[in-house]
Amino acid sequence: MGTPPPWTLSDIPDQSGRVAVVTGTNSGIGFVTARELARRGAHVVLACRDPGRGRAALARMRDEVPGARLELRHVDLSRLASIRAFAAAWDHDRLDLLVNNAGIAMVPYALTADGFESQFGVNHLGPFALTGLLLPHLLAAPDPRVIAVSSMAHRFARFDLDNLNAERSYRPAFHYGRTKRATLYFAMELQRRVDAAGLRLRSMAVEPGFTRSNVLTGGAHSGRGRLYLAAMHLLLRVAFRPTPEGAKTSLYAATVPDLPGGAYIVPDGPLQIHGEPTRRTRERALHDTVAAEHLWQLSEHLTGVTYNLPVTRKI
Repeated sequence: MGTPPPWTLSDIPDQSGRVAVVTGTNSGIGFVTARELARRGAHVVLACRDPGRGRAALARMRDEVPGARLELRHVDLSRLASIRAFAAAWDHDRLDLLVNNAGIAMVPYALTADGFESQFGVNHLGPFALTGLLLPHLLAAPDPRVIAVSSMAHRFARFDLDNLNAERSYRPAFHYGRTKRATLYFAMELQRRVDAAGLRLRSMAVEPGFTRSNVLTGGAHSGRGRLYLAAMHLLLRVAFRPTPEGAKTSLYAATVPDLPGGAYIVPDGPLQIHGEPTRRTRERALHDTVAAEHLWQLSEHLTGVTYNLPVTRKI
């Protein structure tokens, strides 16, 4: 038997009948993820923070995929009130797929509207709250999935539960890595909890690898000076792969039929920087149940969002 051909976007199965939410869809991986789901027939909700950029993305997507079933809704993951409003306004009879894609990376220190360090708030607490508030709609679907977008940066920062909100010190790159470790903990702990409750939901995490996007140049980075922005744009062109390649892991996790809950999908190249989607199981963070449970309890306390799922294990 020969080696199977690489998985491509054309391998995405028909998505007709699925209702999906993708956060951070105004550009980058989120845009490609939403576009390709819509191209295969899904009804896709573009969940964006900036209404103007969201409208531009919606218009562009409709041009690229004529007849696509799309809608734009506002959600700001740095504001719990915005997340609650988004969930309260949900008017579809179910939600088949939630892709927690939106995030920020290595930004200067700042606080969210609720007083959380911005990377911790946007990259972890926001998706935690959004998923919990949308959980009843996910459980109304026949085969729901939740996809969490992590990063290889999670390997290079010590996870410190006592400094997740930058109470003692703040180093942007290391704190970004901590928030992406939190993303993995959340995805795996959600799967453990729905399994314990006997619920039919698949929670997965993905790593895009080095991918061109505006996560290092847009938003809070836009005021960091011309030298920084020029260097970052050059680095993105030279060392990072095209955005559709980076979106493959998200789309693979969202659509491949036989993937199990708790799967972690990464590029198969060295250090998971480049390559084709593959499942990785040998990752310490995937199996650290103690840290994951502590983080879950902290997240419920900070956000006020409780999942109300039975837990069979004790810390």
